[in-house]
Amino acid sequence: MKKTITLVTLCAMLCALCTSAEAQQATKIPRIGFVAGTHGPSVGAFQRGLRDLGYIEGKTILIEYRFTEGNEDRTSSVVAEILQLKVDVFVSLQVPAIRAAKKATRTIPILMVITGDPVALGLVDSLARPGGNVTGVTRLIRELSGKRLEILKEMVPTISRVGVLSDVNNPNANDLFKEYEAAARPLKIPLQSLEVRGPNPDLEGAFQAAAKGRASAIITTRNPVLVRNAKRIANLAIKNRLPLMVEGSDFVEAGALASYATDDVENFNRAAVYVDKILKGTKPADLPVEQPKKFEFVVNLKTAKQIGLTIPQSVLFRADRVIR
Repeated sequence: MKKTITLVTLCAMLCALCTSAEAQQATKIPRIGFVAGTHGPSVGAFQRGLRDLGYIEGKTILIEYRFTEGNEDRTSSVVAEILQLKVDVFVSLQVPAIRAAKKATRTIPILMVITGDPVALGLVDSLARPGGNVTGVTRLIRELSGKRLEILKEMVPTISRVGVLSDVNNPNANDLFKEYEAAARPLKIPLQSLEVRGPNPDLEGAFQAAAKGRASAIITTRNPVLVRNAKRIANLAIKNRLPLMVEGSDFVEAGALASYATDDVENFNRAAVYVDKILKGTKPADLPVEQPKKFEFVVNLKTAKQIGLTIPQSVLFRADRVIR
């Protein structure tokens, strides 16, 4: 009798252990690796996108954040650190980080949210069929260079020369200036290259060079170093009474005059949707790279008043958002 009870008890214990193990496996919390240049608005937009899908950070999903702070030398070590955590999805806004992750793993899904053309950058085979373990969203900031110059010319009809502010530590800095140069040619707007060097850029020197070159407006390209210094750049533009056109609405909120770019909230909502699909079993190779469908033109009227600029009503009517 005792033997029978012992066997029954043993079986019950084994069943309980198996059930417990299955429950633990079923409730495994997915872990996301997130690499960006700075802890900027992109983080909040991504978090909101996941919340809208029902994820609760710290409870139903874990996110490991790492920031390079404009120091490209840190990229490899940051990526390696994230991948060692065996994340379920690797997310990044930076091309060097995507490249490093792609080189390091063929199994962990890699989700990019980048400004350039991922095909031209060699990250995917095509937008429709990315292949491999990389997919995501392209923000196409570069393709909007001509539109920014057009809007700038409409806002400042007397424009004579535009300074293009960029960080020479960005490996694409020269290409960025050439893209603006090509867009400026048909508009007959001369450009001036204003180069700074991160992570501690001499922004005052760049604006002095702009004044010496008689620039009547500034365009700021987008990279982690300049994003981190958005407020300083906006303040210097106001101090020098120069209209500042930028590549993201976060700069306008910091005091820049205007921005024309893709809607980052929409971009990171789509990135969150892709994370959800991957966690539910969809392979990155089966998810086409998404291109932006929504663009946003933002104007800061407070800044316009500070620099003594009257923006034509025809331009203001087209703005998606006006900061007063």
